[in-house]
Amino acid sequence: MSKCLNGLYCIHLELTSRCNKNCWMCGRRKIDREYPEIAANYGEMDFELVKKISEQVPEDIVVQFHNNGEPLLYPKFGEVVKLFENQIKCMDTNAKLIIERADEIIDSIDTITISIFENDPEGDEQFELVKEFIKIKGDRKPNIVFRCMGDVGVEKWKELGGIIATRTLHNPLGSFEYRKSPTVPEIGICLEILNHMAIDRFGKVSICVRFDPQRVGVIGDANIDSLYDIWNGEKRKEWVEYHKQGKRDKIPLCSKCDFWGVATSS
Repeated sequence: MSKCLNGLYCIHLELTSRCNKNCWMCGRRKIDREYPEIAANYGEMDFELVKKISEQVPEDIVVQFHNNGEPLLYPKFGEVVKLFENQIKCMDTNAKLIIERADEIIDSIDTITISIFENDPEGDEQFELVKEFIKIKGDRKPNIVFRCMGDVGVEKWKELGGIIATRTLHNPLGSFEYRKSPTVPEIGICLEILNHMAIDRFGKVSICVRFDPQRVGVIGDANIDSLYDIWNGEKRKEWVEYHKQGKRDKIPLCSKCDFWGVATSS
């Protein structure tokens, strides 16, 4: 079963939707303030559901232990990582808990991405935490990526080693109104609908990891159906066909999105 998820290269697993940071450019924080009627019900994914999902994931694909929340807030983070010993294990973090949970990260996660954004009042503190983490881990895993969003001074981050990945900012409420025109693949089909799967903390499966507070991109429920059945289901097939025809405007989530599955540098 798990070998028939054709094209899938990455699963985003939302261990928790909670976050311990209040970023000015975060869509969820904007929703909390201005549209409380659709605000998220924050919490954790049930550990038994995580186990169920882990048993269906093919070997050697990427598992990202985040979607919208801060993964290091998940109480059983270390136990979750051990469930995916045959996958490429990655995570995106704001680094606030990177020292506190270093023992669960070092030698276990393959790649860790530090989210850095312009005009962050906690930017200096973040830098010092990452610097200390690098000192603790030495030459051991994980590899580190510095994802610099917007107008970020990258020179000091270059001094720490690792990979610099610059990203342009967009509207907090979704992947539109980019400061720089998004990169479009030559095939004219969004790569994310072809190779991504995002599972929120309730088990709802979406076509991509784009911000979707109203859940219009949901194609199934991992509590009920197998990942195989969801990935090969009629709804996803129909939506992929619309992309092939150049009619992404017929898909509720894609119609309001300018992203094409290729990250654009700042």
